[in-house]
Formats: sequence, C-alpha cells, structure tokens
Amino acid sequence: MDRDYNLLIEKACEASRKSYSPFSKFAVGAAVLAKSGKIYTGCNIENSSFGMTICAERCAIFKAVSEGEKEILAVAIYSPNKDDCFPCGACRQVMYEFQGEEEVCIITGNKSNLNIRKMSDFLPFGFKI
Repeated sequence: MDRDYNLLIEKACEASRKSYSPFSKFAVGAAVLAKSGKIYTGCNIENSSFGMTICAERCAIFKAVSEGEKEILAVAIYSPNKDDCFPCGACRQVMYEFQGEEEVCIITGNKSNLNIRKMSDFLPFGFKI
C-alpha cells in the first residue's frame, strides 16, 4: 500500500483547525491511516470537566473503529503550537490496541520536516489481552 505521509500530516494539520481547546489553547489534529487505505481525522476536544477531554489521536482512531476498522497502519499528529507533538500514554495504548501485525508508524512535524517513528519507540512494552 502506498503511504503518503505528507498527505497524512496535511490532513492532521487541517484537523487541528477544528480543535476545541479553549482551556489549554493547544490545538492538535491527527490523521489515521487504516489498513483499508482510508484516512480518518480527529482533533482534541476539551471540556470544563477536564477528564472528559479527548485527544486528537483517540478521536481519529475511535472514528475509524466506529466505521468498522480494526487495524491502523499510521498516525500523523500535528499541532501549530509545537514542532513535534507526541502522543500521551493513553493514546499510545489505544494505538497499540489497534496495531496489527505491522508496527504502527507515528508521524510528527510538518511537510517540510517529517519525523517518522515506530510504535515501539513510544510504547516498548505495550499489551493486548
């Protein structure tokens, strides 16, 4: 499968513009490449009850899963506030849960400076039941 990581980071950038982040002022967008080849996007959505907040990565992954996807190949994460916006621990575990036999690629940065890493760089001892 052809993987256009520039397109993924572009989609993540577009998604970051939809962020609802009135508290942190830290907009984040994510784009998930599913095994089917479809791309799903999400943004961070904050809430006054901070525990109800959802990260962009989980938003995009949950959209993919709700559409029947069970395996993701790559996740691009973009924030206009930071060059490399890395996933939190909860998002890392969710990525691991929906990783197939092929390790998920995590793309950060921007179109002129992409950083591509493997899931094991972020969660070396992830677990599934």
